[in-house]
Amino acid sequence: MELFYIAAGGFVGFIIGLTGVGGGSLMTPILVLGFGITPSIAVGTDLLYAAITKANGVFFHHRNKTIDWKVVGLLASGSIPTSIITILCLEQIRDKGINYDHIMMTTLSFMLILTAIIIMIKNKLLAWAHSGNTKSSAIRMVQRFRPHITVCSGIILGFLVTISSVGAGAIGSAILFLLYPWKKPISIVGTDLAHAIPLTAIAGSGHIHFGTVDFYLLTGLLAGGIPAIYIGSYIGKKLPDYLLRPIIALLLLLMGIKLALGGFDS
Repeated sequence: MELFYIAAGGFVGFIIGLTGVGGGSLMTPILVLGFGITPSIAVGTDLLYAAITKANGVFFHHRNKTIDWKVVGLLASGSIPTSIITILCLEQIRDKGINYDHIMMTTLSFMLILTAIIIMIKNKLLAWAHSGNTKSSAIRMVQRFRPHITVCSGIILGFLVTISSVGAGAIGSAILFLLYPWKKPISIVGTDLAHAIPLTAIAGSGHIHFGTVDFYLLTGLLAGGIPAIYIGSYIGKKLPDYLLRPIIALLLLLMGIKLALGGFDS
């Protein structure tokens, strides 16, 4: 079975390097639907997989000064406390003997469908963010309260990522594109990545406390994932991502619908 874990980690790592699509969007549903792993263990293990595989990316972006640490701080001031509170709430639910796997799967299915939609409209979102529409009164109001909205966005991400392992990538970057349209895409990616690492690490640590992290599984995923990310990044420089993004979006959409229709049975 370890070879299958390595293969799964390699596949997801390759897609991450190739397209930049967040690993949680693919890894958790693959573990649940493909390997029959308990949702709580799939989420907990994937959170640590995400934190570790994304770490090298932060050094690259920090060295190239493509991280806005002020924005990272605003997001984290909302997401980190929310992640901790969510972990404590899940612990209370567990201690009462309530199985929260279906809560996780309902959230995951919603997040997969939302992520698929965002991947499909990413280019239009970018075009709109840099268009004259950003001068509308509604947008000016958003800009006026941008720091507060950024913190609130962090609160939402903190809950969603902790309970489903999805959202720190595609959805987090989409929020930043809308709130900070003047920033270069590479800076948005770097900032989102810098925020995702502490969030996934803390959420993953909470799952270690629950005992819902499979370290044998995690080792296999990392063994395949880390080298595959570099291979995917190398190939991705030469291959336009518009060829793969619709396929990835369709895959996420189908997995989200399958989970929503009861593809997971506890």
